[in-house]
Amino acid sequence: MDALSFTEAEARIIEEIRPYITGEFTVADIKRARLSELFFNETGDRFYRIKVYFITLDEKSGAEKKTAASMLAQASTLKEAIAVLEEGMKGTLADYTIASVTETPLMDVFPFSAEGGSKEKSEEELIAEQRQ
Repeated sequence: MDALSFTEAEARIIEEIRPYITGEFTVADIKRARLSELFFNETGDRFYRIKVYFITLDEKSGAEKKTAASMLAQASTLKEAIAVLEEGMKGTLADYTIASVTETPLMDVFPFSAEGGSKEKSEEELIAEQRQ
């Protein structure tokens, strides 16, 4: 769940899950996950956490600097997750290496929507929102 606070996350979880559950239920636990990027793939049925190192050069010392980032890719297989990541990173100018790919227990991801409710947005819409 993409949310600005734990309270908002709980409200959005209840809103998204309510149509599928009858009776009373409570949200017992919420954990924060820091993700740099999210890559959706309509055919994927699982989510993979991919740890990526961005490689930059320090102009003064000439040394390579690696900066870690976690990303999430929706795919059916580990190999497909890497392909989804590489397709999503195609337009970037940054050099990177993939450090690890791990299947997560996530069943679905609900991106933040300023209009209220959750509506899947394209990667371009999400990037445009982040720049504003």
